[in-house]
Amino acid sequence: MDYVNLIIAALGGYLLGSIPFGLVITKLGGLGDIRDIGSGNIGATNVLRTGRKDLAFLTLLGDAGKGGLAVLLARHFMGDQAALIAGVAAFAGHIWPIWLSFKGGKGVATYIGTLLALNWIVCLLFCATWLIVALLRRYSSLAALSAATAAPVFAYIWSGVALSAACAILSLILFYRHKDNILRLLDGTETKIGGDKTAKSES
Repeated sequence: MDYVNLIIAALGGYLLGSIPFGLVITKLGGLGDIRDIGSGNIGATNVLRTGRKDLAFLTLLGDAGKGGLAVLLARHFMGDQAALIAGVAAFAGHIWPIWLSFKGGKGVATYIGTLLALNWIVCLLFCATWLIVALLRRYSSLAALSAATAAPVFAYIWSGVALSAACAILSLILFYRHKDNILRLLDGTETKIGGDKTAKSES
């Protein structure tokens, strides 16, 4: 095992994941600091609250793409084990970006992009779970939490222990970042999809 390569994969993935696309894109789009809008989150959901669907879509692509790119680069140059580490590190970078005093997004898009590069079947199952729960319950956060709960199981079935363990780490971090959403879900104050666009709730 080449520990130097694994360290490089981790650092590279983290730095790539730390790129705050939501903040950069909204500033370039003339909207100022996205952290002063809505929930203050840098993700695509909060960017959408500005009314700029184009910028929200670009943010979604950027946040998902950085996770996928970290995996693909690490796999190409250093192998599958490095790819797993780079993917987890990119997700951590999005959650705790060094450029924003370690205050980042909630990670759903980056989770999806990372999974897509690691195993597209598991990614499709993750997205299908999200979509089904979102359609049935109308809570984006609940959909994300449900998909994250199922992801390690899907990964174990379709890939094996290594990917399942990586998904478990990502899911635990995602649950931590959604702790406020979980409390709102429990007390019935979480905003539903299509609800108040100025609310502080989001996935």
